[in-house]
This record gives sequence, C-alpha cells and structure tokens, in this order.
Amino acid sequence: MDKVIKVGMADLKVTAGDGILVTLGLGSCVGIALYDRTTKTAGLAHIMLPSSKLIRNNQNKAKFADTAVEYLLELMLRMKAKREFITAKIAGGAQMFSFKGSASDVLNIGERNVQATVEVLRHYNIPIVAQDTGGNYGRTIELHADSGVLVVKTIGHGVKIL
Repeated sequence: MDKVIKVGMADLKVTAGDGILVTLGLGSCVGIALYDRTTKTAGLAHIMLPSSKLIRNNQNKAKFADTAVEYLLELMLRMKAKREFITAKIAGGAQMFSFKGSASDVLNIGERNVQATVEVLRHYNIPIVAQDTGGNYGRTIELHADSGVLVVKTIGHGVKIL
C-alpha cells in the first residue's frame, strides 16, 4: 500500500520505496521534485520565492529556491540517495494574475521562481528531465517514489505524466 505524504506550502519532504509525495495548489510557487532512480529516493519541495537573500525572515529553508534544493539534497543523501543519479522535474511558476500596464518583474513571481529554480539546479549539476511551468493556472503534483513519475493535475488543463 502506498504511503501518501503531504507537502505543504514552503515545506519539503523526502521518502523512498512506495511513498507518494503530494503538494496542492501550486500557483506562482514551484514544485521541485528530485529523484534517485537507483535507490528510489524522492524529495519534493514547494517553494514560494526565488531567493532567501532578498528577505529578512528567511529561516524557513523550504520557502526559497536557493535554500530548498540544498536542504532537499542533504535529506536525500542521508536516506542513501546517490548524488550522481539524482534528476529533477519541476512544475508550477504560473502567472496567476495579470496587471495591466505593469511590466514589473517584481509582480511576475512565477517566472522568477522558475528561473531561480533552474539556476539552482544547474549550480548543483542536477539535470531537469521534465518541466511543466508557466501558464495562468494552478497545479497539484504527485511524485511517486517507486517510479519517479510526476503526475501534474490541473483544473481545465488535464493531467500530465512527467
């Protein structure tokens, strides 16, 4: 029987074997799914912001792309994941609201979250093997530790298997 583990907003969790990591309501937030196929170790972070360096209240490592990936890797390696086999899948980063006449990057947090996530994964040499980002709709994702499959569920845009 599969063990379902909920990952909240600004949260991250790891599991192995038959666990399923689930996070709901990705809008501008990004779900970062890391997976080691050799040990079937999975990690999922639900980040809200691109960088901990721009915020004073930055103690929650799971909240930011730059700190969440590092911490998620640390937890996965403690569970015997092998660094060289870890790959990433990412989802989310939507632009949920439009602001007429505003081209401010500050308001486009979804795109900034995706860019920061890609840069951080590149920094750690973790290849992104699948991605479902952008748009203007929310997503719920499930990472299956037994297979590494990432299921992306949306309202009005169907279900994708990454």
